[in-house]
Amino acid sequence: MSEEAFKAYASRPWLKHYDEGVPADVEVPEKPLYTILEEAARNYPDRTALYFYGYKMTYRELLENAEKFAGYLRNKGIGPGDVVGLFLPNSPQFAIAYYGTLMAGATVSPMNVLYGPALIRHQLEDNGARILVAIDIFKEKIQAGAPHTVEEILWTGIQDYLPGLKAFFYKLKAKPPKIKYDERNKPFKKILESSPRIKEKPRVNPREDVAALMYTGGTTGVPKGAELTHYNLLANVIQIDAWYKRGKKAVDTFIGALPWFHIYGQTAVLNTGVYKVATIIVFARWNVEEVMKAIEKHKANVFHGVPLMYIAIINHPKVTRYNLRSLEVCISGAAPLPVAVKEKFEELTGAKLREGYGLTETSPVTHVNPILGEARAGSIGLPLPSTLAAVAKIEEPVLLPPGEAGELVISGPQVMKQYHNMPEENKAVFFECCGRRWVRTGDIARMDEDGYFYIVDRKKDLIKYKGYSLYPREIEEVLYHHPCVREAAVIGVPHPEYFEVPKAFIVLKDECKGKVTPEEIKEWAKKQLGEVKYPRIIEFRDDLPKTAVGKILRRVLREEELRKQKESSSTP
Repeated sequence: MSEEAFKAYASRPWLKHYDEGVPADVEVPEKPLYTILEEAARNYPDRTALYFYGYKMTYRELLENAEKFAGYLRNKGIGPGDVVGLFLPNSPQFAIAYYGTLMAGATVSPMNVLYGPALIRHQLEDNGARILVAIDIFKEKIQAGAPHTVEEILWTGIQDYLPGLKAFFYKLKAKPPKIKYDERNKPFKKILESSPRIKEKPRVNPREDVAALMYTGGTTGVPKGAELTHYNLLANVIQIDAWYKRGKKAVDTFIGALPWFHIYGQTAVLNTGVYKVATIIVFARWNVEEVMKAIEKHKANVFHGVPLMYIAIINHPKVTRYNLRSLEVCISGAAPLPVAVKEKFEELTGAKLREGYGLTETSPVTHVNPILGEARAGSIGLPLPSTLAAVAKIEEPVLLPPGEAGELVISGPQVMKQYHNMPEENKAVFFECCGRRWVRTGDIARMDEDGYFYIVDRKKDLIKYKGYSLYPREIEEVLYHHPCVREAAVIGVPHPEYFEVPKAFIVLKDECKGKVTPEEIKEWAKKQLGEVKYPRIIEFRDDLPKTAVGKILRRVLREEELRKQKESSSTP
């Protein structure tokens, strides 16, 4: 079965639906990832690289600061084989520390700034980071979580690159915390000012040396470290650029609202932005009105986001006050994009909003709908150049014929080296078939006859009801078409007779609160979905639990339901 199925995928039926000029394959040079910054600074030194709440940093200044940080690390004996942790929001400091670490030959490992002490400790102990660059507003949890194996914590604050401006803290109703500096705790900004630029950068083997150690799996369990090489990350940047066909460099303005500690924002915004010598409008945190103001002010034309960002924009009461018509290419990833949201956003902005797909283990992008060509409703699009995607049997190294549903698997230059220190996980996630190495995504998918892929759902999110397999995404997609639904999440909750029943958690639009009942939405959904698939229980919420990039955490909702059921069963 595999060999015949492989031939169908290997023929790459999706190529005939590529936009004109998009190549079937890309050439990835054997060079370190940081060279994209060197080339940008050499060719466009005075172009603004980062615009941060009024502060501007040129490509020349970004390179100089990164080389100073690299010089500091090398003088401390940090280099190949070492890890530098980052606990930073989007900021000039993040970009400086990121590229500086790579220039020193070391590996960078960013952390989610929403992590508490336990997860901070887990990541730093797992990767053995010797240096941590950290934001001072999270001083207490960082100090509580950082293990003794971290030799130095280099502290920085948002105010370091907003000279004389405290407005950011006024908005947060907070003040910069005071750090007591000593041999272990040092000021990042002063280190840069006093350090010489690195003179000789260590040799890097792009295919083998790990550039970024990115932790994933936080939505399903303990985070796992995905080892992404210089080659993996550079390949994905080149694949993305080939897909977008943006043409000349130093012409684009990117919105930098996606967190760079997440691989989606890091690759699609920071690294691709630097590769394109774009001006990146940097946001330390998501604020929908500030982003809309920035799009209008800077005439931003490239926006990478997640569905909840686009939902926030189309539902904002002031959306029509801002001119968003400069937007050209908008990409949605990290979670399913409801068709109704795509259509409304394109109507409001005139931009092309395309759903894509990826995962940390693939650097991350593997699929995107054509920018100019047909974007099929509900599809994650076509595999990127040099990417082979297929559908396999769950937990078996067997490829299934096109049209059948199974686990989405990927083979390509952006696929990670391995999980860090997890040999059993590596055995489970990789398999060899038909002369290629494949990585399992954990998503159930199918491919149509034209090579468009569709995510059916997560393996772990399937709902078993009366012997039927129900897919939460399918139910959610219908719920988003209800005029009162702002956000929706569906899970299976235990049932004594039917094993599980589907339950929907819904956030209503403001204008509908108090005017529609759960029963009314349930009856509406029953008419749309039929007797089997409609949610048996509807619960209204003010908000839903989400990751830092806006992915709704069904796992948290399931845990809450199980806890409530356990508590109710133990009550006399």
